[in-house]
This record gives sequence, C-alpha cells and structure tokens, in this order.
Amino acid sequence: MFVNRENELKNLNDEYRKKRSSFVVIFGRRRVGKTTLIKEFVKNKDYIYFQADLQNEVLQIQRFKSIFSEKYKDINLFDTEFNSWDGLFAFFFKDRVNKKDKKLIIVIDEFQYLVKVNPSIPSIFQRIWDDILSKSNVMFIISGSSVSMMYQSVLNYNSPLYGRRTLQINLKPMGFFEFKKFFNNQELKKIFEFYSVIGGVPKYVELLDLKKTLEWNIENRILNKSEFLYFEPKFLLNEDFNNLTNYFSIMEAISSGEHKIGNISKRLKVKVNNLSSFIDKLILVELIEREVPVTEENPSKSKKGLYFIKDNFIKFWFTFVFPFQSYIEMDNIKFVMDKVKKSFNNYVSRNFEKVSTEFLIKSRIPFEFMKIGRWWNKNNEIDIVGIGENKILFGECKYSENRVGKKVLDELIGKSGLVEGYENYEKYYVIFSKNGFKKELLNYGLKMKNLFLFSISDF
Repeated sequence: MFVNRENELKNLNDEYRKKRSSFVVIFGRRRVGKTTLIKEFVKNKDYIYFQADLQNEVLQIQRFKSIFSEKYKDINLFDTEFNSWDGLFAFFFKDRVNKKDKKLIIVIDEFQYLVKVNPSIPSIFQRIWDDILSKSNVMFIISGSSVSMMYQSVLNYNSPLYGRRTLQINLKPMGFFEFKKFFNNQELKKIFEFYSVIGGVPKYVELLDLKKTLEWNIENRILNKSEFLYFEPKFLLNEDFNNLTNYFSIMEAISSGEHKIGNISKRLKVKVNNLSSFIDKLILVELIEREVPVTEENPSKSKKGLYFIKDNFIKFWFTFVFPFQSYIEMDNIKFVMDKVKKSFNNYVSRNFEKVSTEFLIKSRIPFEFMKIGRWWNKNNEIDIVGIGENKILFGECKYSENRVGKKVLDELIGKSGLVEGYENYEKYYVIFSKNGFKKELLNYGLKMKNLFLFSISDF
C-alpha cells in the first residue's frame, strides 16, 4: 500500500526530468518505506534495480552483471567475467547506455552492505560517477538503511562521494495526518492511540490488524514473543550500533523519565562527558531528540536541554516491553497489559502535545508560526508556545477522561505571564482536550475571540 510521500515522489520526478545526469541519495531508518518509494517512482520508466547484501563482493558484481544482461539480452555481457565494479560499468556504458535517448535509472538499494563488505566502495563509486555516470544519460540512486553509515560513507564532508549528489531525501516516519490515511472511517481517538503506540513506520502499520482493538494488537502483535515487532527494536539498533549496551541503557533511562543528561549520567553511573558521543549518535539516527524551551535564543548552547525518545514505537517498546521481558518470556502477558492500561493516558499525553502542535502548524491556526514548541522554567511548563510576527499563542493539552473546565484556561493565562519578552505581543490561547469541554468553558469561550478549543475529533 503506497500512502503519502507525495513530496518525495515529486522531488524525484522533478530531478528525473532535468536534462543532465543525477546522483540521488535516499536514506532513512529500516522499514520506513525507502524501497516502496523507489518502486513507485520507477514505474513506467527505464530502470535497473539492485539490492546489495553481505555476499562476497565478486559474487555481488556477478549478480549485478546478470541484471544488466537480462535487461538488455546481451550475450556478450553474459559471457564476460568482471572482478571490479569499474570494469563492469565501463564495459556496459561503452556501447549501450550512451546510445539511448531515454534516461536510465540505476538503483543500488541497501548501499551500506556494499560498504561493509568493502570499505573502499565510496572511492570506487566516486570514480564510476566522475568518469562514467556523470557523463551519461543516467539517474543514479543509492539508498541505505544504516543512517550513521550513510552519513559517514556518502554525506559526510570526508566521504569521497561528498559533493556529487544532486538530490538527497531523508525519508522519515509519517506524521499523524499521513498515518490516519491507513484507516477507513474509523474513530479519530482510536487512530491517534494506534499512532501513539506504533508510530509512522509503514511496515509496522501493515503488521497490525487495524479492524481489531489497540489492546488486542498490543497483546498479540507486540507482546507476543513469536511476532516480528517483539524483536524489532533490537534489530533496528543493531543496524547502526556496535555496542548495544550503552545505547540500550540510555534509551531505557529516558523512557523511565530521566530527561536531563545529568540524571541519565547518575542513573547509569557514567560521566556526562562519556555519554555525549552515544547521545549524539542516537540523535543523528533520529531515535532520540533534544528539546529546549522554544524561547531560547541559542538552542544549541542552551543548558536547559531535555532528551526524549523520538519514535513512538521505540518509546512504547522501551517503556512496556524491554523492562518486562522476563514476564513476557514466562508468558505473564497479563502483568504487562495491566501496566499498559494503568498508565496509558499518561503515556500518550506527550504525543497528544506533538500531534496538537502538528495540527496547528498544518492549519495555521490562528496565525503562521516562526517558532513553535514547548516552554518551561524551573517550576512551570506550557505544552505549546507558538511565536509569530507580533503574535504569540499559548496552548494546553489534556489527555484524560474528564472534560476540561475554565480552571485550565485560568491556569494557562497565569502561566503565559511568566514567558518574558513578549509583553507587547497579541496573545492567543488554545486548549486541546481528549473528551471535550465543560459548558462553563464553552460559554466563556464564546466571549473570547482569542481562544480556540479543539477536541481530538477536530483532527
């Protein structure tokens, strides 16, 4: 099922139509939909697709040769042996591709495996691009799932391939408003809670039974030790990291509520300086994120940074699977399900803030934002603060079974006065609620032109 990715598809087609050779780099974590995007893009086009693996390099060259040979029915190519990528591309392009008017797309998927087999691969393909492909009517696409290796081998300044790419796509998990397209006319609260657990990775969505309850899917698709999703985070982290112990420990500490680097350090009994490189790499591959108050003038140097797990499913797994694996292995699923049910509203509340923020950005209500995010000081926090030109918005998000009353608005207005530097800005207020609002707040809201009230059904 191909859902969303319209912008990425448009960018690829725009690049394809350019009257020159193209070198495209597509990267993103495993299962995010890179191969599906590529297959959708190459439909009705002239292409060669090769998926790398960890076979011996010469065997992979021969396999690539076979794909060339089959496509062009070239007996000479069938009978010729190649021991190098340079030789194969030089032979093939000498008399074939350059005679074609139609642009040829060449795709090497899972490029990181070639690099694992032969670390010289970036230098080899730099020569192939400079000497052959850049002078041909070709769109060359390399795609990889190891984000750290793609940065190191392709995108980094020190890589031989640096500066060659004409387009790069960092394919990310879908946001909520793309995710909900997988569901047909189902209740938005249900869709939101599915999203809060499974996140926006298409492969994970396909593994669920969307017609059944979230509770059933958690019990049978995530907590079931025979299922794919039960082991997935271990495989995912193993793709980018060699020493999993340190990375798992950091992720577990964050999922347990330790968001300050000093507190993570104390929990793990590791010096802050020794943690930094591990945290930087987790941020690079977009498994965790660092947040600072939205009003900070220099975020990178702020001492108020907090760390959170970025991906919904990874967060769920580290919160409810990793700490309770002993119970799951002993088939005591009920114990874990009780933990999930008891803390579920609190667990998804942060994601409610993120989706509410996404809603405001997409709808531009009540104005267009230059910056939007969370704000906090030592004793207070505001879920959403959006800053525009001479306008500022303050928002509160309540994911509970109770309807929201006027007291929440009064507290929000009070906290908004603590945000310094915006005293002369036009002020707006927004409240998001899981289950709607009390009559007192609805009536009061009719008198306030600068107040907006949204329930989850408005998503």
